[in-house]
Amino acid sequence: MSESEAIRTEGKPLPLSTPTSAPFWAALREERVDLQHCGRCDAFVFYPRSHCPTCLSEDLVWRTVSGRGNIHAFTVAREPTAPLFADEVPQVLAIIEFDEGPRMTSTIVDSASTSVVIGARVEPVFDHRGGEVTLVRFRTTAV
Repeated sequence: MSESEAIRTEGKPLPLSTPTSAPFWAALREERVDLQHCGRCDAFVFYPRSHCPTCLSEDLVWRTVSGRGNIHAFTVAREPTAPLFADEVPQVLAIIEFDEGPRMTSTIVDSASTSVVIGARVEPVFDHRGGEVTLVRFRTTAV
């Protein structure tokens, strides 16, 4: 993401909402996880887009999901991924598989990096970054 595609809060780049992704970001501000759902093939979709990647239908609607899922894969960055993220080291970068199916890349917070394992259950943590931006991160939970 180039600097022209991001806004900065506390020096860190943050995503910009687009007309397609606006409902996703609005839900996060309200501490909800909304994903697109295809009316034709019944698949949940992430990342936000104009057509279902499974059947190419434009029949996508937004549905609130639990935000819960499992860690599909992860890595621990012991060096900052960029200088602006030095305060987050060690940073656990993970692919989360939602219970509803889609996967999302995010970070694991509130969990010791040594306790993170593939398959661990996670729940969303809403990281309000001021203004209009809220990020979703995850923390491990008991089974």
